[in-house]
Amino acid sequence: MLNIAVLVSGGGTNLQAILDSQARGENPNGRVTLVVASKPGVYALERAANAGVESVVVSRKNYEDSAAFDAALLGTLQSHHIDLVVLAGFLSVLGPSVVQAYPNRILNVHPALIPSFCGPGMYGLHPHEAALARGCKVTGATVHFVNEECDGGPIVLQKAVDILPGDTPETLQKRVMMEAEWKLLPKAIRMVCDGEI
Repeated sequence: MLNIAVLVSGGGTNLQAILDSQARGENPNGRVTLVVASKPGVYALERAANAGVESVVVSRKNYEDSAAFDAALLGTLQSHHIDLVVLAGFLSVLGPSVVQAYPNRILNVHPALIPSFCGPGMYGLHPHEAALARGCKVTGATVHFVNEECDGGPIVLQKAVDILPGDTPETLQKRVMMEAEWKLLPKAIRMVCDGEI
């Protein structure tokens, strides 16, 4: 049984999809044992509490530099015996010390079909804005392993989502979450916990 930490920065919709999948018994070889938020007061912390999952806040602004933040985050993960780290809308970039401590054990979900609309600055609504501005007919989501290159790790799963006439960044974001992110992320977690990848 792998101990899973989910790292969040906001509402926690991807966290909820993971917890719901777990509640349905879809990941018998892994369990979310910790939620780490990048700031206090985010709704994801309430979701963790509702599911009976321990949560902590490790805020970048509380540390003098990124190395100190990484050390605090890594210490938190290691003290909770975490085997798999899942970035579910976590807006702080993980430094080399964290990435190297969990080789092929950090998953991230990205709201685009990598290699399109990814890399520094491509988070939140930005990938959807970029896809619409480019006139794309299809976008989607990608789950990938995290390495030291932003959105550059090996791809685990991808799912395409149609862009519809009249889409706004907000409507597209919601459809990508519902049709792709909320399905791909629990599946990728299960695949890692089952030893499939």
